[in-house]
Amino acid sequence: MTFIVHGATGAQGSPVVSALLAAGHSVRAAVRDTSKVEGVDAVQVDASSVESLAAAYEGAEGVFVHLPLGHPDAQREQALAIGAALKKAKPARVVFSTSGYAVDVEGDSQDAPNVMARELAASGVSYAIVAPRLYLENLLLPPMIAAARQGELPYPLRDDYATSWSSHLDVADVVVRLLSSTEVSGVVGVGALPGLLGSDLAEGFSEYFGTSVSYTAITPEEFGDMIRPLFGEDASAPVVASYEYRLGQPDEEIDQARSAQALLGVQPRSVVEWLRAMGI
Repeated sequence: MTFIVHGATGAQGSPVVSALLAAGHSVRAAVRDTSKVEGVDAVQVDASSVESLAAAYEGAEGVFVHLPLGHPDAQREQALAIGAALKKAKPARVVFSTSGYAVDVEGDSQDAPNVMARELAASGVSYAIVAPRLYLENLLLPPMIAAARQGELPYPLRDDYATSWSSHLDVADVVVRLLSSTEVSGVVGVGALPGLLGSDLAEGFSEYFGTSVSYTAITPEEFGDMIRPLFGEDASAPVVASYEYRLGQPDEEIDQARSAQALLGVQPRSVVEWLRAMGI
């Protein structure tokens, strides 16, 4: 039996492939271009085609899904196609990562992650939803890591804003557990508990680099100025807006009762452990 992994060459799919292989599982990468896949079997899929997806899912032990970056309409189209393909192929298990977006299976939001969550709930397939918050990998953006090496870690969160930070590696660990067993279903939060402050992040960088690193809370617009040269105006605008929204929120911690720690006994890496694993 084989696990199908969407986006197997990407930032999240690649760690999932590695973690599944390390656990002794068979993996097949579901990608647009199979020539970019090395080390595992691959199948070409059109993420907007129900027939293409269903053919890839047929007979699979499990499927890992996360929606690629793109226009919201295209993402919704893919979510609906994946949902229809799951209903048709009926794989044994599906795990979906929200990639940091909030989802409510009982709600009616029309953004792609929520559409995907509702499609899973209606699929008749055993499923779980992995719900991280902010990714530690955000801190590796060139302007961030360059500043950290100079002793300052800037980020657009208040000094008192506790966040359940996690890494793509942490998500992969949880995905493997959830694909391997059907005992836990529904939404599973991934991230640090208690949440980490900016000063906690800086402390981790200080320990890893062996030098003093301090946290500096910057404005969302200042953050936008840092990332626009990397991603462009259109891609940066919703990111900046998300941090403006966070200015009015008390914190961003996952629910302890629905956490991977409580449900699976899986602990996220510390900042130092993550930096070491990334080989920064």
